[in-house]
Amino acid sequence: MAAAALRREGGEDAFRRLFRFYRQRDASDLRGVVDFSVPGGQVFKSQLSISSVSDQDASRAGLQPVSQWKAYGLKGYPGFIFIPNPFLPGCQRHWVKQCLKLYPQKPNVCNLDLHMAPEETIDLWGQSKEQLRRKGSSKREPRSLLEKLRWVTLGYHYNWDTKKYSANHHTPFPSDLAFLSEQVAAACGFRGFQAQAGILNYYHFDSSLGIHVDESELDHSRPLLSFSFGQSSIFLLGGLKREEAPTAMLLQSGDVMVMSGVSRLLYHAVPRVLPDPAGAALPSCLHQAPPAELPAGSVLEHSSDEDWQVCAKYLQTSRINMTVRQVLAEGQTFPEEQGTNRKGQVPLEDHHYRENSRTKRRKPSTD
Repeated sequence: MAAAALRREGGEDAFRRLFRFYRQRDASDLRGVVDFSVPGGQVFKSQLSISSVSDQDASRAGLQPVSQWKAYGLKGYPGFIFIPNPFLPGCQRHWVKQCLKLYPQKPNVCNLDLHMAPEETIDLWGQSKEQLRRKGSSKREPRSLLEKLRWVTLGYHYNWDTKKYSANHHTPFPSDLAFLSEQVAAACGFRGFQAQAGILNYYHFDSSLGIHVDESELDHSRPLLSFSFGQSSIFLLGGLKREEAPTAMLLQSGDVMVMSGVSRLLYHAVPRVLPDPAGAALPSCLHQAPPAELPAGSVLEHSSDEDWQVCAKYLQTSRINMTVRQVLAEGQTFPEEQGTNRKGQVPLEDHHYRENSRTKRRKPSTD
């Protein structure tokens, strides 16, 4: 009732009010939060382009055949598509491992580069795995470097200060993530999508993602793809202005969102990460083991039991989100640049990702 009243109230920065509401709300109270596992109301079934992705290519990316996916839209949000966990059993594990072990490696860029020398961040996994594996439940235990990871950028590296991409700050985009993204985009009607930039966000139970619009890509005709793994979260999707109240929805491990058309440039945010209401350490889908044999040409790799133990321990208090974008249209180039900020790669301050820091004892910011 309170959320509905806030939505009706509207007015100046209605988004901020609802962000604060869900940030402070009892995590077990999901009234008014859209759950796509129970469609109805403003949720409707969305059509997919089944013939655009072969069952073999879907399997190579660790996905079920597109004919078995469920896809939904939201009334009032043209171009928004929600796909509840289309991954084959056990295949989420590959993407979690890549986000923790491979993608943070150089030459990719992460938030820790702002505070540490390059040689100190060259192997976050190797420096953290034993500490994570032994980690108990005490909140006073020091965090490993992996637990201090907040974001990683891939491909064209996003500059958090200028809010731009540039031609002179680019590294090869991971081929496995590009293949996954191309299959999902094609299934949603976007054949020819090119994965050119990625931002990985790493959340803990005290984390949030501020209110923002992803508008820095030069080509807005191509969709933004979002993949979630680990703990659940509340996602707020608003309008073209912050005066428009957002809709709250539940994001769970394996869920995929596609923002295209009008919905490509809407305000959105993540006010909080949610512990499992039943007290489970991990979502049940992450307990599933991957197939003993991967299909020919698969972009996935098997994770060792030791590696997955580290990933599972991390995910007990965390969520990972991968967003993938096409920055340039076919044949498009970047405009002439007037200069770059400190090598064009590291922000002076990260305004995009917020955390309630116990050490600084500061109130969490809401945007």
